Amino acid sequence: MQLQNVRGLSTWQLLVAGLALSNSGLAIPVEDSPRQYLLAGLDLPPKYSKKTKSPYNPDYRDPYDHAVDAIGDKLDPLPYRNGLGTSVLGPWNYERSRQSPDLVRPPSTDHGNLKNMRWSFADSHIRIEEGGWTRQTTVRELGTSVELAAVNMRLDEGVIRELHWHKEAEWAFVLDGRVRVTAIDYEGGNFMDDLKKGDLWYFPSGVPHSLQGLGENGTEFLLIFDDGNFSEESTFILSDWLAHTPKSVIAKNFHLAPEVFAHLPEKEKYIFQGSTPGSIDDEKPTGKGVKKSKYNFVHRMLDQEPHLTSGGEVRITDSKNFPISKTVAAAHVIIQPGALREMHWHPNADEWNFFLKGRARVTIFASEGSARTFNYVPGDVGIVPRNMGHFVENIGDEPIEMLEVFRADEFRDFSLFQWMGETPKKMVVDHLFKDDPENGEIFWNKVKSAEKDEVTLPDSDNEAGSEEREL
Repeated sequence: MQLQNVRGLSTWQLLVAGLALSNSGLAIPVEDSPRQYLLAGLDLPPKYSKKTKSPYNPDYRDPYDHAVDAIGDKLDPLPYRNGLGTSVLGPWNYERSRQSPDLVRPPSTDHGNLKNMRWSFADSHIRIEEGGWTRQTTVRELGTSVELAAVNMRLDEGVIRELHWHKEAEWAFVLDGRVRVTAIDYEGGNFMDDLKKGDLWYFPSGVPHSLQGLGENGTEFLLIFDDGNFSEESTFILSDWLAHTPKSVIAKNFHLAPEVFAHLPEKEKYIFQGSTPGSIDDEKPTGKGVKKSKYNFVHRMLDQEPHLTSGGEVRITDSKNFPISKTVAAAHVIIQPGALREMHWHPNADEWNFFLKGRARVTIFASEGSARTFNYVPGDVGIVPRNMGHFVENIGDEPIEMLEVFRADEFRDFSLFQWMGETPKKMVVDHLFKDDPENGEIFWNKVKSAEKDEVTLPDSDNEAGSEEREL
């Protein structure tokens, strides 16, 4: 068989030709690797088609502690690591272990007795009401959630979270649907607005307000309160107050006969089906003393122009662009597959995380040689105490969408990468590479730009190299 001129042929054509010739006893120089077979759209030959060995067996070795996506890879995590550990004989919750593979087999770098920093709203008690429900995550559910507490609430079309107020300030993120908010400010100004998915509201302590689901499916939202000890049961509710006030006093207060109030609710209504409201123009009060609030209690967070990074995007909302929000700052973060919310820490508040999409690995460094790794899936809450170093790694095959929330007026963080680049070279190399100057030079050339990249996507060449070393 005569060889043809191969100049100008594609990789696929060369590979196919090479395989055909090899089958006929001839050969041409062609790279024989799994990558070339896959680029050509061909099945791997038997020598390459063996599946990667499960990391959960006594023979598996991984000196670099790579992440494992137990859910995506349909694996059942077991406590084996680099020749240590053994199987499980007793009862075992397979679904829980898949959600938290780094608790079953922690990285070799984990050490110490750091407290639990993870809670799932799926484990929170749900209070079911007419046309809605609510559940909460507070310091009672998650002991490390000391600065902030959260409530997840659902209201169907026309359903009302009745007129109320709190000792704590209330910050909220609309998870889905549409919702109408009403309030009055400290000066008696009236406020009304309709919000959609990705919008925020913030009501300072004591500001009375109401919430109502709009549209065919109503709404669902996440409420954040600036005290971890908050309880939804401790809310000041209109119907509850009047039910515990003598009707003679109510009558005096409103300058009406007591009989007018004969059929007031006997207890709190809390969440209940209301009338479908009209437009804001149709519904807004028009009495003689009504005046419009000069404060803006809402913000369109997802309408903000995002800060784009190499591995995702970030939107920050704090008192700089949402002035009323004096006690809660937040970031909405997208982390693409393979990317990392870079190693960093927050100096001014604990970080309270809520995961909306994706699968994450987070290692928290607490000083004194202590570190612990947690995994998160949608609906999970995570805590990172202030000043503790950490990262958020996307270990799945879809983007992570998450909220970082802080009891603070401004969002602040320190980047490890940026810090290294803004520190004298000799200082950095002496710290980390004193006995390895060659790699010290490689490291310095990478960080010397001191460019902050909040969500960073590692170089593909470096990633491929680490995977090859593992296998």
